[in-house]
Amino acid sequence: MIQHRTILNTADNTGVKELMVIHIYGGSKRRFGYTGEILGCVVKKVLPNTQFKKGDKVKAVLVRARKELKRRDGTYVRFSENAGVIIENEKSKNPIGTRIFGPIAREIREKGFNKIASLAKNVI
Repeated sequence: MIQHRTILNTADNTGVKELMVIHIYGGSKRRFGYTGEILGCVVKKVLPNTQFKKGDKVKAVLVRARKELKRRDGTYVRFSENAGVIIENEKSKNPIGTRIFGPIAREIREKGFNKIASLAKNVI
């Protein structure tokens, strides 16, 4: 569960280290976002010599959340950090980076982010 002003780590190789959530897409006054949802974010920390700089607005999809996620079979999945992957736009759902670090939830593939799921080593 993610809300406004939550700090996310990035799980890709775009050079961005931290993002801050400023908008949760899917409604005018949405308060919380869950795994597999698109978020509007601001870049907070970056590595030098990258295409992004501090203060840039980007769209990201949430791939790992600390809040447990209940599945239909009754199991729960929880990760140790909040992490996102920067995407080009909402319609194409393609990541900007070429590598995905760490595990991602299976719900990412179910929500149509097939390119992100194929780049990840572990899909839990």
